[in-house]
Amino acid sequence: MIAWLRIAFAAVVILAVSIVLMPLQVLALWFDWRLRRRLPRAWHRIVCYCLGIRVRVSGKLEDRRPLMLCSNHSSWLDIMVMSAVADVVFIAKIEVRDWPIFGTLAKLQKSVFVVREERRKTGHQANEIAGRMADGEIVVLFPEGTTSDGNRLLEVKSSLFGAAAMAVPYSPTGTVVVQPVAVAYTRVHGIAMGRYHRPLAAWPGDIELLPHLLDIVRCGAIDAEVSFGEAVDYRAETSRKEVSATIALRIRNLLNSRLRGREIS
Repeated sequence: MIAWLRIAFAAVVILAVSIVLMPLQVLALWFDWRLRRRLPRAWHRIVCYCLGIRVRVSGKLEDRRPLMLCSNHSSWLDIMVMSAVADVVFIAKIEVRDWPIFGTLAKLQKSVFVVREERRKTGHQANEIAGRMADGEIVVLFPEGTTSDGNRLLEVKSSLFGAAAMAVPYSPTGTVVVQPVAVAYTRVHGIAMGRYHRPLAAWPGDIELLPHLLDIVRCGAIDAEVSFGEAVDYRAETSRKEVSATIALRIRNLLNSRLRGREIS
């Protein structure tokens, strides 16, 4: 009974907030108000509260721009959590655009939708991402290209860093800042999850979205830890593969530190 009351409360509050903020976001996008970058953050903070997601942050978001954040990816919750922490936009696969609810949210947040399988579109897509970063937007990339089980970082695809290279000529300093970020789900009701219970928060993709969402709300009180790491400066002469390897190592260390509860150098 308590679980269903929690679900009802979350549904009512999220619906009420959405009815107020979504039309305002549409107007902000239409008139290109600066508010369009801030409203999604307010909405996601409220949603995280309603879902019982307690977000903790360590490290510091880079002040320099252009800025690309590179994060591990284990769940649709990552988007909620990252959006609650900073005013960000996401690089998402084209299929997300047509998803019910989440597709609408992605469009309202001005996500960049990419077709990874069509190489002929890669240059255009990278240019769009570069332009967004040049305008001061913080772009989030999930370089694994898919979701994991939340216990480890999958292989990072260096090709996805092409957008950072494309943005270098647009930067006044000739540098694009690439910052590693780790999102770790560590506790439920204050008790350490452990690797076998991490799938409670993780969403590998072969699980139906609605049942997973209901499980999250029924459970509640999940701790999500967001860790910002040391950034890498991407310049014209920078090797994409070297940046990819460095960022992957730093994300992996940040993630393992949070999951194990101790610092890993």
